[in-house]
Amino acid sequence: MSNLIEIKIVLVDDHKLLRDGLRNIIEQRSNMQIIGEASDGREAIKVASKLVPNIIVMDVAMPGLNGIEAAKQIHKIEPDIKIIGLSMHSGKQFIQGMFKAGAFGYLLKDGDSDELLTAISTVMENKRYLSKDINQDYLNQLKKGESIEKAQLSSREKEVLQLIAEGKSSKEIGEVLFLSPKTIDVHRNNIMKKIELHTIPDLTKYAIQKGLTSLDL
Repeated sequence: MSNLIEIKIVLVDDHKLLRDGLRNIIEQRSNMQIIGEASDGREAIKVASKLVPNIIVMDVAMPGLNGIEAAKQIHKIEPDIKIIGLSMHSGKQFIQGMFKAGAFGYLLKDGDSDELLTAISTVMENKRYLSKDINQDYLNQLKKGESIEKAQLSSREKEVLQLIAEGKSSKEIGEVLFLSPKTIDVHRNNIMKKIELHTIPDLTKYAIQKGLTSLDL
């Protein structure tokens, strides 16, 4: 009999084709089982709370609620869940954003299948894993506490900022977050004051720089 511990995994990505590909790779291992899937950050939080997997492999740049903010909320609810960020972006803001949110790993989507399996096994041992194709110094900088923002936006403000950058109106954002358009306008004004930016293009650029969204969602 095998002494391997079964690893229960949830996949989160807004593209079903990619989730299917990940499933095919992961389930080649007899000790790894996909127990659930989600197509966006908000659904990921619900699935994580309901199923409580060992590992979540999650896309970083998703519309509506990105992987960084979803990881942060999941980490608060179920801190023992190990999250691996998966992205086509190798920018420092995405990588450090995920690790600061509580993730244990970060992989690039163009990596090979063996690295995905290695990352899952590594984080199950309570060790961080950063894709071999990414500058490993990013983790060292994170440990030293570098890249701390001067303007600290709340989680709600980051949600609103992402949706603003994705072209949503106050009414549309309110419908997503179950808030009134007036409340969204208050959040919008607070965001502008905190980061000292006052136009939609500038807010959008800032959101992209901070890894809250990307142009290729």
